[in-house]
Amino acid sequence: MLIGLMSRLLSAHKGSVLAIAVLQLVQATANLLLPTLNAAIIDDGIIGGDKGEILHLGGWMAGIAAVQVITAIAAGYLGAVVAMEIGGQLRQELFAKVQSFSSQEVSAFGAPSLVTRATNDVAQIQNLAILVFIMLIAAPAIFIGGIVLAVHQDVVLSWIVVVVIPVLTVIMTVIVRRLIPLYRQGQGLLDRIGRVLREQIIGANVIRGFVRQDHEIRRFDEANKDLTRNNLKSALLVAAMMPMIMFVVNLSSVFVVWFGGHRIDAGEMRLGALTAFIAYILQILIAIMMAMYVFMTAPRAAACAERIREVLDTEPAIADPATPAGSAPAGKTAHSGSTVGFRNVSFAYPGAEAPVLDGVSFTARTGTTTAIIGATGSGKTTLLNLLPRFLDATTGGISIGGRNVRAMPLEVLRDLIAMVPQQSYLFTGTVADNLRLGSPAADEPELWQALEAAQAADFVRALPLGLEAPVSQGGTNFSGGERQRLCIARALLKKAPVYLFDDSFSALDYGTDVRLRAAIEPLLRSATVLIVAERVSTIVDAGLILVLEDGRVVAQGTHSELMESSPSYQEIADSQLVLEETP
Repeated sequence: MLIGLMSRLLSAHKGSVLAIAVLQLVQATANLLLPTLNAAIIDDGIIGGDKGEILHLGGWMAGIAAVQVITAIAAGYLGAVVAMEIGGQLRQELFAKVQSFSSQEVSAFGAPSLVTRATNDVAQIQNLAILVFIMLIAAPAIFIGGIVLAVHQDVVLSWIVVVVIPVLTVIMTVIVRRLIPLYRQGQGLLDRIGRVLREQIIGANVIRGFVRQDHEIRRFDEANKDLTRNNLKSALLVAAMMPMIMFVVNLSSVFVVWFGGHRIDAGEMRLGALTAFIAYILQILIAIMMAMYVFMTAPRAAACAERIREVLDTEPAIADPATPAGSAPAGKTAHSGSTVGFRNVSFAYPGAEAPVLDGVSFTARTGTTTAIIGATGSGKTTLLNLLPRFLDATTGGISIGGRNVRAMPLEVLRDLIAMVPQQSYLFTGTVADNLRLGSPAADEPELWQALEAAQAADFVRALPLGLEAPVSQGGTNFSGGERQRLCIARALLKKAPVYLFDDSFSALDYGTDVRLRAAIEPLLRSATVLIVAERVSTIVDAGLILVLEDGRVVAQGTHSELMESSPSYQEIADSQLVLEETP
């Protein structure tokens, strides 16, 4: 899986990879030439007494050493650039894929795991890529060339090479095979740490409110200790590899000097050949050590590649149709074609025993407001989420302007809809940045017009920087009511044919609610509006009110009609009237 992923990513960098390979081949050749030249200087220059040969060969050695340094730096720099580009490309692909996921896929992976995969996991593959680019050709070339040249220097001493290489291979194979499952488990434990930490940060007030700090500290400590134990096991294996390899390297050097000395004493080997042989043995072992670093990094990168491929290979449950039905009305001005229809729609979450919605049918006409009311858990929010296909109906059909939403490209469908979600969310930036999510080209007068309609202009003007006032992540530097009004203003700027308000007035006091609905009514007169509401006072003027119970529409009509015909609606209205009259 790792090889397949790397091959695909490198396909766009063939030229750079070829240049790195050439540079490393030159570097390896320079490395292999130096011991032979050094041997010639010793045998022909120093021992032979030829000073001219020493200067001649020394000049060649200096030039080759300079080439070696230059090619090593160039290959390292180019390799680092390609590795960073691969990391950037991989992060971009992951981000784009996650953006296409529905809530079902996001829940399956978990938000902390997706963040870890797009950051830490990509970084591990990036680190491996850098090592590979540094040693892609150099290590194998030095290894093979070193063996050939060592045997050329002295065949008899070459038995040391024959013994050492298998021993080092066995050591690395045993350790790497034990590292792979530890690294794979470690990435899962890292996800767990991220999940626990995220829950504790987001739910800090809940934890404090229930005085559960000690319990949460123990929970994090348990996850932290599990990850620490895993990292210690893998770190000990990695730490044990180097001393074992160095022991084999040093022992082989002792054997070379010992047996080589006896062969020189017997006149069977020249001193220069022995120094060259030792140098080639060291180069062979260095090449093996270079490969060892790759092998140490590869198991973790392989586990990360497997996790990344899981994300990239996941097909979103909600996707564009194979044969799109067409594009949106030009300029989104054809509001007459924005009537929303639900026909016998049912929805059940995967594995659920009972459906959340069952046989829902209604028509929300252009220029009218359709309100949805019901008890908590009756399926109101789920019903709204079916229209922009945040969820897909299990059975039945949903249409906008007579077109089935499943036959429309997602971008086209969602461009027809302006939505104010139940959870009012603002993004890091400024007030103007957040408002322009609804209309990127909106000028300042348009922003103020939307704020006026949403009853948010007064508190925005009171901010020291006005529209340029900073917004923290999630809008936590604003109150719930302020966030809700800013989200409503953002939706109004979109000027879409269909508006969805999911319990978007719950954080407003009664007076602000009345003023806001009066202000936005002229702006939405030619649009189709669906409102999920908890308060009857918010929807008394709606053209159609749906009463949901356990996922079914038990009644529909105007406020006055339902007050006469629907016991469920009467119960909701009477209970709220009692609450409003209670001092």
